[in-house]
Amino acid sequence: MAVETRTAASRTPTPPPARPRWRRSEAFAAWLFLLPSLVGFLVFTAGPVIAAGVISLLDWNLFSPPSFAGLDNFTRLGPDATFWSAFGNTLYFTFASVPLTLLVSLALALLLNQGLRRIAVFRSLLLLPYATITVAVAFVWVWLYIPTDGLVNAVLGVFGIDGPAWLISDDWAMPALIVMSVWKSFGFGMVIFLAGLQAIPQQLYEAARVDGATPWRTFRSVTLPLLSPAMFFVVVTSIINSFQVFDQALVMTDGGPGSRTTTLVMYIYQTGFQNYEQGYAAAQSIVLFAFIAVVTAMQFLLQRRLVHYDN
Repeated sequence: MAVETRTAASRTPTPPPARPRWRRSEAFAAWLFLLPSLVGFLVFTAGPVIAAGVISLLDWNLFSPPSFAGLDNFTRLGPDATFWSAFGNTLYFTFASVPLTLLVSLALALLLNQGLRRIAVFRSLLLLPYATITVAVAFVWVWLYIPTDGLVNAVLGVFGIDGPAWLISDDWAMPALIVMSVWKSFGFGMVIFLAGLQAIPQQLYEAARVDGATPWRTFRSVTLPLLSPAMFFVVVTSIINSFQVFDQALVMTDGGPGSRTTTLVMYIYQTGFQNYEQGYAAAQSIVLFAFIAVVTAMQFLLQRRLVHYDN
């Protein structure tokens, strides 16, 4: 009988040890530090997205009670030529501005990585455009683009080039916005690339030099592969930001001439806050959100093949 009692007792599972009190306090402190970010995400990101999804199913002009419209707002997008024109303008802006921003950012990062004296001063000066408010920068560039007295055409005139009427030209209004946007945003990518370059082990460059590799071969075989994580981050953030371009187009051209520089976010703004079609504007924003999500997901899938991490 005693043997059976001992056997049964031995089969009783031992309860897991209680977590130390200091571990519980650390977990509580971690959640406490995360709480502001979580609340901000729920209130300013997740909440508006859910609200836009609900509003996209309504017929609402802000002044009368909303009524359920189902998917009518989404079906309106098909024959809406202005929507597709704005979508094309946004794609044009993205495919032109993102590669240029990457090239300028990478070139300046490589230059600053050469051990220049007072590198912190140059880095701060080059980062200054990114830290400046977009609206203020846009007003300055409007002055620079004035056809008669603007600095851009004055510089071109020195070389005998007759500059166009940038912001009112059908052909040059969008390139003018792209140039301004590249100047505004290259500083962010430059800092990220510079951090990535400074994290590359110097012994790899020494080994390439011993093997007789040319500077171009060293850049292609050593620098680019090890810089790919930073490049991936800059590409993803730049594409997401370029699809949401709004401030510079509103201030510099107001979407003109015609609708040549009307971007998707600007059209959403016009639909929702000038035409007071909140449901239709919300449907457009949901389409933009879905498109950005798909493009970002595709980039993360390509990450496995194109991004190399130094283990």
